[in-house]
Amino acid sequence: MIDHAHDLESVRDATERLLTAVTKLDNASVTQSSRLPGWSRGHVLAHLARNADALVNVLQGRPMYADAVARDADIERDAPRPLDVQLRDLRDSAARFQEAGAAPADWSRTVELRNGVTDTAARVPFRRWIEVELHHVDLGIGYELEDLPEEFAVREIDFLAERFGGHTDVAAARLTDGTRVWRTGREADSPEVTVTGSGADLLGWLAGRRDGSPLTVHGGPLPILPPL
Repeated sequence: MIDHAHDLESVRDATERLLTAVTKLDNASVTQSSRLPGWSRGHVLAHLARNADALVNVLQGRPMYADAVARDADIERDAPRPLDVQLRDLRDSAARFQEAGAAPADWSRTVELRNGVTDTAARVPFRRWIEVELHHVDLGIGYELEDLPEEFAVREIDFLAERFGGHTDVAAARLTDGTRVWRTGREADSPEVTVTGSGADLLGWLAGRRDGSPLTVHGGPLPILPPL
């Protein structure tokens, strides 16, 4: 069972780690490239702030974004802002998300995200946790996949393995970090390949943050994953 209150606290902790790290930047470094193609660090920070507000919309029964064009335009508008403005926006939008999450609600209800994707309201805090942790890594400022909290890393591998589960274009795969095992890919009586590696490398591959080259694959080539 998803514990949304626990996840809200985890989001708060992850946000504080992010803010502490970003505070050490300067205006010039905010304009430099992030690890996401075509995005500066300012784009990443702007996206994080706007995503918090978008998930408030989700929790309060409104469309997550007006449309894809408006979402992208908001990020482009906010990306060039100086560091102090970025930090203020991150803090304020994070506070709005926490306030929305603290409101009495039916957490078992179904909510709608982008592109018609639906989920239970209780999973929204975890989805926000994903955004904060992975985009902290994307900033390229010293926070790596190996630094992610273990609970988060395991749950994110669970989440992504489930997301690619049943995908007919992904080979049926058994994933393992030597301790835990996940299944993903198309339906099959037995896995077509076994992929072994550290939790960080498995997560990096599944999340599109690493190419999977450190992983060991038996039974065939490393499966090609569709974009997230």
